[in-house]
Amino acid sequence: MFPALPAARVVAIAAVAMSGCCEAQTLTKAGDFQPQRERMVREQLMTAGRDIQNKRVLDAMRSVPRHEFVPEDLRSRAYEDGPLPIGHGQTISQPYIVAFMTEVIDPQPGERILEVGTGSGYQAAVLAAMGAQVFSIEIVKPLGEQAQETLKRLGYDKVKVRIGDGYAGWPEQAPFDAVIVTCAPENIPQPLIDQLKTGGRMIIPVGEESGRQELYLLKKQADGLRKTAVLPVRFVPMTGKAQKGGD
Repeated sequence: MFPALPAARVVAIAAVAMSGCCEAQTLTKAGDFQPQRERMVREQLMTAGRDIQNKRVLDAMRSVPRHEFVPEDLRSRAYEDGPLPIGHGQTISQPYIVAFMTEVIDPQPGERILEVGTGSGYQAAVLAAMGAQVFSIEIVKPLGEQAQETLKRLGYDKVKVRIGDGYAGWPEQAPFDAVIVTCAPENIPQPLIDQLKTGGRMIIPVGEESGRQELYLLKKQADGLRKTAVLPVRFVPMTGKAQKGGD
């Protein structure tokens, strides 16, 4: 069964998904971000209308150093309630959206998860912190290489990063227990569905960059694909030859 989403929560999610950044936080002491992570969890993830309840997700969000995944000049803003630019026209997602998407697919230790859109590597680190084996694809080479270096430096050995077109998935490593997509295609890529195990789940934003985008939760069943819209969102578009209809 998919988790029921109260109407009030969906409205709150939609609002925060498109929100900007709040004012920068002041560090209690140089280099000490643990209080900021705890505040992020308490004030952004556990408040009424957001109510992330999965303890394993909350623990992962507490443990992963988000400031290590943003540009150095933005580290004082790493735990704000909003996305941040990471270069090349891309962003690191709002902490709440990372937690929400993670909670929806509920990764279990040892599961194989495909991530499309590595970006900074933060979402992959959260999944790895929950014990999943992560296979992450990034089409922007400098971002993928930087994420790979950051993940390796921080000891997230359960993440493998590949530079390539995420629309096509990672067939050599399929099938996957879950797929998480952090960029929006105009339609759900068939290769990602094909690479999902029966009984597996996918969380993916779908829609045009300039129009309405919807976050969908999918479950692949023996008799077909079950698709549930969970909230309106705004993600960067999926790019690549396959998305554009090329060979």
